[in-house]
Amino acid sequence: MREKIILRCTVCKRRNYTTTKNKRTTPDKLELKKYCPFDRKHTLHKEIKMK
Repeated sequence: MREKIILRCTVCKRRNYTTTKNKRTTPDKLELKKYCPFDRKHTLHKEIKMK
């Protein structure tokens, strides 16, 4: 039941991370503070669907 997702930076709008999540336990979209190498700081990354 795990689904592949992509995390996109909210500042620079680039796709920086891929991960998986359990859709049954977390049906909402993920929002994590991750390091963005393009901005060189920790920013909020939101989930987008993987194609």
